[in-house]
Amino acid sequence: MGKSATVLAIETSCDETGVAVVTGKKSGNRYELTVREHLLHSQIATHKKTGGVVPEVAAREHAVQLPRLLVALSKKIPLAALMQEVDAIAVTAGPGLVTSLLVGVEVTKTIALAWEKPLVPVNHLEGHVYASLLKPNKGERHKQRDFVFPLLVLIVSGGHTELVLMKQHLNYRILGTTRDDAAGEAFDKTAKLLGLPYPGGPALSTLARTGDPTAITFPRPMLKSDNLEFSFSGLKTAVATYLKKQKRINRRDVAASIELAIVDALVGKTIRAVERYRPAGVVIAGGVAANRLLRSELEKALKQTAPKTKFFTPLLAYTTDNGAMIGAAGVIRYLNGTKSQPATLRVNPHLPLK
Repeated sequence: MGKSATVLAIETSCDETGVAVVTGKKSGNRYELTVREHLLHSQIATHKKTGGVVPEVAAREHAVQLPRLLVALSKKIPLAALMQEVDAIAVTAGPGLVTSLLVGVEVTKTIALAWEKPLVPVNHLEGHVYASLLKPNKGERHKQRDFVFPLLVLIVSGGHTELVLMKQHLNYRILGTTRDDAAGEAFDKTAKLLGLPYPGGPALSTLARTGDPTAITFPRPMLKSDNLEFSFSGLKTAVATYLKKQKRINRRDVAASIELAIVDALVGKTIRAVERYRPAGVVIAGGVAANRLLRSELEKALKQTAPKTKFFTPLLAYTTDNGAMIGAAGVIRYLNGTKSQPATLRVNPHLPLK
């Protein structure tokens, strides 16, 4: 008979405030995860005014919105019932903005002390990895599959672009990372050069849908190198140079060409890792996992190169930062014995995935 657990999860690593209740069952090496409740407040409207995230502003917004979300959650699940059902409180401990992380961790410590529940610190990137195992909570159609190992993970989240090999659950080996800008930063910075609104990445991808991706050939740095590392700073420079030299600019074509360059680099390195390590499955994780071109191109490349390799993607609702993904990782961590005391839990803005 398997073990089960329910966690209350809190996410405040950057500019999204997330609260969720996630239940999970473990049977052998298999996990079944279900989102019971999932509440999210986005700060996009706040940060549009400055064209990017201001850490102090983000932290103050978390301090306002997190209590509101917890009150809203108590209206969906009565507080007495929630206290009874929850086995642990999971919270993002890093990586992220230190001031934002502190808001979530300090609130979580208070709840854990009041309810006499253990804490489960969660790595934000690990949350993105396990988002692909989440079942929907509103009747969405989604075929949940168990991870197969070895599992290759392409993480494309904010300032992180990494290729990671998992031999089993909660076991990570970093194969390659970016030497400078991450893919998400490349999207945002080039979008800003095009004068697109915040958040730049989604705006660029939307514009790219009506452009010609072959109109301009932008560089794919390090794509032909034999390692599994990434580099995107050269792309930003190339785009800036192109825009400066051209008298007439077709922004749709530029956007489409930028998007293809980034996707080519991500897919190319991922396929190289697939050929080298022969994983049984590949999962894409992080905010950029919502990009339609990346999903389709990676799936197509996998079918051509390794047709038996399973491909995992999260529901679009769980690609952005959210509490449900922290709950998913929190359940798995808790069922494997990870616990922390409020007095010893610290945030780490550079927390490594391990």
